[in-house]
Amino acid sequence: QWQLTDTGGGLVQAGGSLRLSCAASGRIYSSSVMAWFRQAPGKEREFVAAIRWGVGRTMYADSVKGRFTISRVGAENTAYLQMNSLQPEDTAVYYCARGVDLTSEPSPYRDWGQGTQVTVSS
Repeated sequence: QWQLTDTGGGLVQAGGSLRLSCAASGRIYSSSVMAWFRQAPGKEREFVAAIRWGVGRTMYADSVKGRFTISRVGAENTAYLQMNSLQPEDTAVYYCARGVDLTSEPSPYRDWGQGTQVTVSS
């Protein structure tokens, strides 16, 4: 029904930057929440950032505050994650998700992208 395509991952040195994109196949309404999660090898999926589409309220994990910025372009139905000052501990597969609640828990989110690999070297 709904498809999310997340792109922009790659290999970067510590201190570098990457910008991830999440393009939705359908219209993102003002009541929707778009979020980014990540999952490192051997670890559970963890919350990164989320945004309420209509009002732009954002929420970030403590580990990325001040370094990552979530944003959106409504006309394109696309969310972005600008990642600066990347560190090796940021290495993970990053997933875009869509839901209706601004929450750090992954289970309420209904639609997920396929994931994009981010690798940060020392």
